[in-house]
Amino acid sequence: MDRRNFLKTTIGALAASQIASPTWAQGKPLKLGFLIPKSGPAGIFGPSSETTTTMAIEEINASGGILGRQVEALYGDAGGAPSDTVQAAQRLWRRDGVEALIGQHDSASREAVAAMLRGQLTYVYTPVNEGGYCHTNTYSLGETPDQQLAPVIPYLAKEHGLKKWYLIGNDYVWPRGTNAAAKTYIAETGGEIVGEEYHPFTVDNFDTSLTRIRESGADAVLITLVGGASVTFNRAFASFGLDKQAIRLGTLIEENTLAGIGEANSNRMYSTAGYFDALDTPAALAFRKTYYDRFGADAPVLNTLGEGCYEGAMALRAMFEAAGSTETDAVAAAANGVSYTGPRGTTTLSEGFAASDIYLATAKGAVFEIVQRFEKVAPGNACTNG
Repeated sequence: MDRRNFLKTTIGALAASQIASPTWAQGKPLKLGFLIPKSGPAGIFGPSSETTTTMAIEEINASGGILGRQVEALYGDAGGAPSDTVQAAQRLWRRDGVEALIGQHDSASREAVAAMLRGQLTYVYTPVNEGGYCHTNTYSLGETPDQQLAPVIPYLAKEHGLKKWYLIGNDYVWPRGTNAAAKTYIAETGGEIVGEEYHPFTVDNFDTSLTRIRESGADAVLITLVGGASVTFNRAFASFGLDKQAIRLGTLIEENTLAGIGEANSNRMYSTAGYFDALDTPAALAFRKTYYDRFGADAPVLNTLGEGCYEGAMALRAMFEAAGSTETDAVAAAANGVSYTGPRGTTTLSEGFAASDIYLATAKGAVFEIVQRFEKVAPGNACTNG
């Protein structure tokens, strides 16, 4: 055998042995990319998202990693425009070599990132979302309107005799999709929409909106404002005395936002989510204890968005292990029906979305108190990733 054929044969045999056995890669860290907001209106969600991610990675590595590999978390800022989030995702993927992305950011950025990926990388999207979308190899863990509102609106309508709803949110796909669904649920209770408006993220004055709400006679306001905008609106809402006229229901008023709103401004405010820091199930209490033991009493407060980042890592571990690989096609073939355990209990993926227990909480000063649980609510209009 001449030297050329010898080298060809030897290299081919080595490559074949590497394909047949993954042990060659076990010493190589498994890099996961986390897109979380570290700036902008949603920046208040960033610190808790990073601490819960840190805890998830530490737990995974302490239990042997994923597929025998230790996991490394890399971060990109998803607090800016969708184009900025896409650039952050591209750097994590193309430059840093992450083998999957976990996104905790707005739906507009999700659409942009999914369009850029074109199904070439496993992408787990963790926060509340409008549902009904379909992107190849994208998996959504957060709550949809069918989960957050279909059971909650009839409950509140009955409890408070609600008839007139005002809808206000930021101007992008999630608030508009949520409100489109809410109109159906409100109509089914015999209620009506007396106002609807959308604002850019940069809005810092809601006086005109609050005047419209007062004049509309609304007895309920559905809020799909994000982060800082929600804080500004709700503080002004109380200063106008509108908390005496109408209840408020938020689908993204979590513990950080409530802290910003302040206890003096939270009267008759409700929030709906799959997780709250006040949740007292065994799984949630264990998660809470581990978190505050690890990061201390002054750690960023737990909330549904930070908890979602923890679940994102756990979901990826379950999908990779079910597939026996991090390869995107193998994960896609194995993902449907995969279950994992987290602070919300056991969650099962089905057609790219997840059923979830839903909780309705009311603000008691600067903390939430859970008033109602709705068990294993289906995500509704989901579709198959593939």
